[in-house]
Amino acid sequence: MRVRPVPGLRIGVDADGHLDVVMPQTLPARRFRCGPVGTAMWLALRQHDGDVAAAARMLAALWDTAPANARADLDIWVEELRDAGLVRAEP
Repeated sequence: MRVRPVPGLRIGVDADGHLDVVMPQTLPARRFRCGPVGTAMWLALRQHDGDVAAAARMLAALWDTAPANARADLDIWVEELRDAGLVRAEP
């Protein structure tokens, strides 16, 4: 599965590593903010063109954890983003 941001998002990362995702086309603008772990997951997904499995493998190696654990955490986080309307899944 690949995960892609919906069109029109504004993405930022502050100096403390917090990801700020804004959907300006909604009124009021919808905002999603997460900590450094979520930021790392977002960057891993973008670096792997939305490939969840590849992003999870990279994160597992970086975090020295079991790939299944990294994948489970990433899957939960992606579902939160999908529920918020910020990303869409593609087969």
